[in-house]
Amino acid sequence: MSFSLAGSDDLLPHLPVELGRAGQGVGRWVPEMKHTFLAKYVEGTRRAREKFKQRVYVDLFCGPGRIQVKGETTTRPGGAQIAWQHSLRDNVAWTSCFVGDLDMARALACAERLQAMGAPATALPGAAESTVDQVLPMIPKGALCLAYLDPYNLQYLSFSVIEKLARLKFVDFAVHFSTMDLRRNVLMEYNPERARFDAAAPGWRDHVDPVAFVRGDADEAFFDYWCGLVRGLGFSISRRMPLVRDEGNRPLYHLVFFSRHELPNRIWGDVAQGPNREFDF
Repeated sequence: MSFSLAGSDDLLPHLPVELGRAGQGVGRWVPEMKHTFLAKYVEGTRRAREKFKQRVYVDLFCGPGRIQVKGETTTRPGGAQIAWQHSLRDNVAWTSCFVGDLDMARALACAERLQAMGAPATALPGAAESTVDQVLPMIPKGALCLAYLDPYNLQYLSFSVIEKLARLKFVDFAVHFSTMDLRRNVLMEYNPERARFDAAAPGWRDHVDPVAFVRGDADEAFFDYWCGLVRGLGFSISRRMPLVRDEGNRPLYHLVFFSRHELPNRIWGDVAQGPNREFDF
């Protein structure tokens, strides 16, 4: 059966729209890779969701809920809306959608747009390090959860957010790991006075040999250390890590998926197939 990414009119066009950092629109890779893989995963796990009475979607970097792709004149659904629309099949939709953003207006806009679609959405304005503490008590015990974490930069991917969400019994993670930010700045960040990456991978300087900077593979060593922290929480990381590149073929993100169970990792491996499938620095 052929796949098509869900599209819909903006029911609340007066609310803000994501236009990317330069304000000219987001890259085409957002719908073509990031949202497509998310949608395919949500559809691919519908049978697993059937086994759970409570099904929770968590997105603590949600944006305003609509995107405009560079060069296009109309807008498209954002990631949370894509996750909701593709969950509706076979009557196994998310029973709760928790969406947060550092910008209150964006968090509220995302939740309002979801609610207009009929989704049970709750807005959590604020930094992910604090909103994660708000969301945990709101998730029913024994719920199946998908945590979708898509921060702009690596410095916002606080490992404490992952640690806290990992307390949930049934939780899978889809994380956008900012490869470009890491490559550009890891050498400067070895200076402890900067500390931009310290929250993302606590203790990394003690595990990344300074010689790696001479060899040119410090970014790989950093990522390996981060993966070790994830595995230390009891998760298995899918080997399928699609590499998202911009129009200039520069690497932006690796999409990293991890779960405590084999089935979600296998489904992610099946659906997240692109031209750059493995982690390749």
